[in-house]
Amino acid sequence: KKSEVSAVMAKADIKPKSIRHAKNWSDEVENLYRFQQAGYRDEFEYKQVKQVDTVECWPETGFVKKLQRRDNTFYYYNKQRECEDKEVHKVKVYVY
Repeated sequence: KKSEVSAVMAKADIKPKSIRHAKNWSDEVENLYRFQQAGYRDEFEYKQVKQVDTVECWPETGFVKKLQRRDNTFYYYNKQRECEDKEVHKVKVYVY
């Protein structure tokens, strides 16, 4: 059963108000990097498109563990950081 918040969020089709590029690596930037690699803006868009309540994360680090792309193939991620310093500036941070 879907939680009410997720159901409302999925129906609302929330769009970001603004965007900026990440300057420094952080846990948030790491997860955004993983969502964007899989073809989504961020966790909100992933949950909207895939109609899921939760995203599978590594308990030790809190980083995203597995994402399903739009073509239904899966991306699997390591526990450790994957977004290298040279990639950080490519990560888009959306403001809602």
